Order: sequence, then C-alpha cells, then structure tokens
Amino acid sequence: MAFRSSRTPGGVNIFVKMDAAKRRAQEAGLNVIDLSAGASDMPCPPEALAALAEAVPDHTTHSYCLRGGTMPLLHAAVAWYKERYGVDLCASTQAQMLIGAQEGLGHLLLSAADAGDGIVMADVGFPSYFGAVQVAGLTPIYMPLDPVTFLPDFGALSVEQLAAGRAKVLLLNYPNNPTSATADALFFERAIAFAKQHGLLLVHDNPYVDQTYDEDHAVSPLSLPGGLDVCVEIFSFSKSYHLAGFRLGFMLGNADAIAALASVKAVMDFNQWAGIQRMGIACLQLPRQRLRDDAAAWRARAAALSEGLEKHAGWSIPLPRSCMYLWAPLPASLHGIVDDLQFSEELVQRKGVAVNPGRAFGPGGIGYVRFALVAPGEVLRDDVAVRVGQLVAELVAESSARSRA
Repeated sequence: MAFRSSRTPGGVNIFVKMDAAKRRAQEAGLNVIDLSAGASDMPCPPEALAALAEAVPDHTTHSYCLRGGTMPLLHAAVAWYKERYGVDLCASTQAQMLIGAQEGLGHLLLSAADAGDGIVMADVGFPSYFGAVQVAGLTPIYMPLDPVTFLPDFGALSVEQLAAGRAKVLLLNYPNNPTSATADALFFERAIAFAKQHGLLLVHDNPYVDQTYDEDHAVSPLSLPGGLDVCVEIFSFSKSYHLAGFRLGFMLGNADAIAALASVKAVMDFNQWAGIQRMGIACLQLPRQRLRDDAAAWRARAAALSEGLEKHAGWSIPLPRSCMYLWAPLPASLHGIVDDLQFSEELVQRKGVAVNPGRAFGPGGIGYVRFALVAPGEVLRDDVAVRVGQLVAELVAESSARSRA
C-alpha cells in the first residue's frame, strides 16, 4: 500500500547523489571544501543575536504567535521598504511574515492557483521552486534564458500557450540564483505589462536584494507603476543578514494575494517565534554601510575564484554583477568528456571540492556548474581553483589516453 500523493516529490534527486559523494570523500580522508550550499559563512549581526538573547527569557514570547504578534516585524518591514524605495505600504493588508522565503512561496502557490493551473517560470532556478510547483500541483510553462543576460523573453510565449497551460502565476528572481544575473527597471516594466496582459500574479523572489555589486540595492517591481496591481515580492533574512538557519522572511505587495496567503497560513502554522522576529527587526535597522561592505566581500570572492580558475584551470568565467555565486558552462576542454553531474561528482570525490551541477537548477542548467562563494577569497583562489585545475588536467589526460588505446 502506497501512502503517497502524486504531488509528493520523489526519486533520488541530485542533491542526494552529491551528498553521498561528499560523504565518500570525507570517509576517504579528504578535507572537503563545501561550495554546494548557498548558506552564508559570514557571521550573524551582533544586534540580531542580542535581540535573540533578550527574547529567550521573556515569557511573552513563549506562547503561540498569532497575526497580531507579527505586526512589529511587519511595521518594520514596510518602514524599511519606504526608506529603500519611497513607496508606502500597509503593514496590515500588504505585508505577511514568513517562516523563511521557501515556506512563503510554497504556501503562496497553494493560495494563488488551483491544481492543474500553469506557472510561467525560467527553465533555470532555485531548486525549491520546482518542488513547490509540484507540491501545489501546478504545471510549469518554461521560459528559456538568454545565454548572456540570463533574462527570459516574454514575447517567446504565445497567448495560445498561456491559455492552453491555464497560466495563473509568473515567477521571477533577480538578482538571480544560480546565474547571479540582475534585471533593470525596464525588464520589470515589461514583466508587469506581461502579467497584466495575461492576468498573472507576478511573484518576485528577492532574497539577494542587497547583494548587488554596483548599485545600492536591486530593483523592486513593487516600486514601479502598476506593480502593486499584480505583484507580490518575497524578502529573506538569510542572505542579507546571514540568518539562514533562523528561517525568517516577509512578503509585500498585492493585498488580495497577501490575504489569500494569510488564509492558507492560518491553518498551517502559528508564524515564526517572536524572538526570531525581533532578530529581524534589529536587522532591518542596521546601517546600510554594513550591507554594502558585505556586497563588496562577495564581489571580492567572485573575483578571486574567477582569477584562480582562469590561471589554474584555463576556465574563463565572466565576473557577475551580484550574488554569492559563480555560474558557468563547463570549460571547452571538458566537452565530450564529462557532463555537469559527472564533473561535480569527480570534483568532490577526487579533490574534495563540493559544487552543484547545473542540472540541479532545472532543465536549462544542464552543462553548467554553480560555485557558492562561501569560503574566504584566498581559499577560493589558492586552494579551490588549484584543485579544480588538477581535476580538469586529469580528466583531459585520461580522455586522451583512452583515445590512444
């Protein structure tokens, strides 16, 4: 007897395979440098930890946290948004606390569309997107990304395709995981127009809002004309403030979509613990320079790894404009020798460097590799890049030997 829904993700996924490869490398005595997970290695802000310490003995935080208990965080969130983007939002009707961005997206899809409806999304994206779509019973309508800009072309989808697929939602994420691409206001103006034309809810996942290298912060579609008519935006404390394990985020935007999400969450959870919400409030009040310093650190790490891979592996990867990742196709020297999954497994098993194969990020990621920049720059340049170069040389030599045999 099978106690399993057809909407339950199943099978041995790529992350399970990579985790097994990491274990084998560790059992073999390799010192594994894990660049597979996009979990910041930078410290939590001390102000957030102080708020947490103060909340622990406070008995008022020890009970269930209903909607009213989330209002201090939501007021702080809309004040933060007003300071950043100059737009007034209502904390009561246009904001929702999340137990992390992943939880928020998963429940939003359940509240915004019916099983069998379609979701327009890139064919490359954060792996949890694909799982959330399956759990909600939605059908993906994929948009391929431009190989240079990593932006989708909305015009590539016809009215007939969208109607046949019962499209209800448009999901975007810029700055982007895994590609580190950014999108400007003109792109989001086109996205808003596309969503309005086809009656779609535009969901913009924006956890990397503070990881832009050249701008103070990323573009927010909610701040653009017409954005509030069709859009909700998800923000996270995991990337900007290094609180990944504490699971906290918030959603801002269209009041109808927020109300629908709140109705689903009301029967699913009692919100995040108030002490962790206080951490979030402290983070939203941090000086901007702290966040700009972090963005500069990510940029320096990207440059260090790019320089090292060029030098030691002959692997040329253009510098990104945002985020905490390098994303690149396998070097030409490995074409026809290994695919992205084989390369990633060999890299960790032979050299003790764990990365993610591109196919883990959707069908458009095949042939690519993602490096998370979660180690100091000197480690990335002088250790990781050397190990990668050694593997590339070995794989090429072994292929040549097989050809001569």
